[in-house]
Amino acid sequence: MTITTLSSREFNQGASEAKRAANNGPVFITDRGRPAHVLMSIAQYRRMTGGHKKIADLLAMPGIAEMELEIPRSRALARPADLS
Repeated sequence: MTITTLSSREFNQGASEAKRAANNGPVFITDRGRPAHVLMSIAQYRRMTGGHKKIADLLAMPGIAEMELEIPRSRALARPADLS
């Protein structure tokens, strides 16, 4: 992995080169000599974040409409709760 550092001016003048460099590793973009931003490929970002999904995506079940679910009717009688 190659780390590249560019000033904001260099980044503005050569965004295409920065994107190419991001395929080989992170690109640090500096403002007045201090790191301010990091550019990386989407593949590297997904590796870092573990490809986390939203909870709604995790709970969604593709193909659920085609699934058949048969729940047997319970023969057990309800009893009052003992609250003592």
